[in-house]
Amino acid sequence: MIAETLSEELNIKNWQSNAVINLIDDGNSIPFIARYRKEVTGSLDDETLRNFNERLEYLRNLESKKEKIIKVIDEQGKLTEPLAKIITNAKTLVELDDIYRPYKPKRRTRATIAKEKGLEPLANTILKQEIDVPVDKIAMKYLSEELNVATIEDAINGAKDIIAEKISDNAQFRSLIRQVSFEDGELEINAKNKDVESEYEMYYNYNEPLDKIANHRILAINRGENEKVLKIKIKTPEEDIFSYLKRHVLLNKGEKITQPEYNKYTEKILEESILDSYKRLIASAIEREIRNELIERAEESSIKVFSENLEQLLMQNPIIGKTVLGWDPGFRTGCKLAVVDKTGKALDTCVVFPTEPKNKIVETKSIVKDLIKKYDIDLIALGNGTASRESEIVITQLIQEINKDVQYVIVSEAGASVYSASKLATEEFPEYDVGERSAISIARRLQDPLSELVKIDPKSIGVGQYQHDMNQKKLSDSLNFVVDKSVNNVGVDLNTASVSLLKHVSGISKSVAKNIVKYREENGIFSNRNELLNVPGLGPKAYEQCAGFLKVINSDNPLDSTCVHPESYKATENLLKYLGYSLNDIGSKNLNLNDLDYEELSEKLNIGNITLIDIVKELKKPGRDPREEMPKPILRSDVLELENLEEGMILQGTVRNIVDFGAFVDIGVHQDGLVHISELVENKFVKHPLDIVSVGDIVDVRVLNVDLDRKRIQLSMII
Repeated sequence: MIAETLSEELNIKNWQSNAVINLIDDGNSIPFIARYRKEVTGSLDDETLRNFNERLEYLRNLESKKEKIIKVIDEQGKLTEPLAKIITNAKTLVELDDIYRPYKPKRRTRATIAKEKGLEPLANTILKQEIDVPVDKIAMKYLSEELNVATIEDAINGAKDIIAEKISDNAQFRSLIRQVSFEDGELEINAKNKDVESEYEMYYNYNEPLDKIANHRILAINRGENEKVLKIKIKTPEEDIFSYLKRHVLLNKGEKITQPEYNKYTEKILEESILDSYKRLIASAIEREIRNELIERAEESSIKVFSENLEQLLMQNPIIGKTVLGWDPGFRTGCKLAVVDKTGKALDTCVVFPTEPKNKIVETKSIVKDLIKKYDIDLIALGNGTASRESEIVITQLIQEINKDVQYVIVSEAGASVYSASKLATEEFPEYDVGERSAISIARRLQDPLSELVKIDPKSIGVGQYQHDMNQKKLSDSLNFVVDKSVNNVGVDLNTASVSLLKHVSGISKSVAKNIVKYREENGIFSNRNELLNVPGLGPKAYEQCAGFLKVINSDNPLDSTCVHPESYKATENLLKYLGYSLNDIGSKNLNLNDLDYEELSEKLNIGNITLIDIVKELKKPGRDPREEMPKPILRSDVLELENLEEGMILQGTVRNIVDFGAFVDIGVHQDGLVHISELVENKFVKHPLDIVSVGDIVDVRVLNVDLDRKRIQLSMII
């Protein structure tokens, strides 16, 4: 049943669903299944598998809840075959909650108190609407001093409370009211104090249909509400809802006309009960549910954008083989500098004061020139934080003054300060202070963004929107998946990887990652992949999951430096042998794997066709880094000021962040410009900016408008 549901939802075959369920239940990770079980799954990708895993968990929770509900209702003696079928067929937890509501043990409500007073039979009599005398006469029978029913009014009011709760507990009513409220309702937003200036002024008197409101707007107004600036209310089509309830509760208002002359005695009571049920019991609950649904939808959209931005940032093209000077700019405390060699090892650090209040520009230039000469520095990685603009001017001046080809790159320093003050940074660089660690991090994130950024909480990297206003567990789970996916897609050098990197490899926990590093420190570098089995805590299952993602560059087996899994080594050797090659030919010009007949080879060598294609792809370019296909950072040697910008100017920039309404592009003036979604491409409807651009893309833009006072730049990619 669950497999069929997943197949339908994700548009995959039933055999694929069953295969993935078995793989997940056997303890295989999503990255491992995506890369090394393509034959079994029909080449389902990471994203599909992650969605599958999430929905599998949801549906299993749903089935478990159904079983518990059926058991509870059965114990109450109220379970019928039709009810059991309705519960079994429920598609969502919300639908299941609606069905269970009448049977769910409640705290003492007005209705339960009325039932304790023996008034439920009176309520049922009124609901049947088949009485030929005034209700007062029937209510007299329920007067009881012992049960505290002193008057006819007390009895009728108690019955109305019971009827109101019955109406509220009706699953069909709830479902339709929820649907009508969402489809025809409005979000009404007002200021708590109209005279207070804030960034939410556009929402001080604002209405928008619930089914039309944009996701980013939902998160914005939620923040305004949390900051006590905005008041939010959902306006529902109450008259339509009352009419619907009357048609289904009052017999002479709908199709079920039996004995309408009786209903005149109950109609007023039932109308009052309907009104009370909606106003007191249904409306606020439905409003909460709709708000939660809107928030959940907005969070999912924002998390998706955040996740894609993060993946693009992590997968930025590394700058390999360059000695880099990391420059963490600052005013009063100075600019922290750190030199790292081509492998990322810190060689030297110092502090200079080219900015206010000391303005030691000449001294700074002298120190930096000496560092460039001493360490043969190729690039300067300048953080984009406070005093970055002032530092950039000094850097461009000294580049023009020296007789060496040095360039600089503006690097986002988001999260660098978080990392530099962390326990991890203290353990990694105990001899350096916080500022020096930050400069080292800025330099290293230029050399290898992935290896450095995995050390930082993804939420601190600064490529999202409203990340602090959403479900933090969902956000963390999604971002951690992205980090895991990126690390495994790139692969990890087993002999240089840090614990921070290793713990994201398929099958490796943080404790096992620490054991790998400890083993490496005690026994020297790994000579091959098989040596992983000597690491404490890393058993055969963990080895199966991680081995293909961990590369041993100088192993005695060339396949250890590729993404070919050890389980396919024999098949790879047979392939090479059949084609007249050996393992020693891997990486050489002698190896020609073009124009192969994969179907014939697959059959002759008994290798799955998909696996065979992957093996050949890896042999053609062993150790291939997928990040090489990404745009390289823009290297600069001169500075551009905000005041230099003119309308119509064409510039080149880097996409730094993407949000629902556009993309922010760094054009080198320390103030990212916004390309609105309408300016991304000409004569084409764009559903989302991510369909057009990615974080890290190098794009040509045209300046539309510059607001110097507000420091806002409007750009267009329509040149």
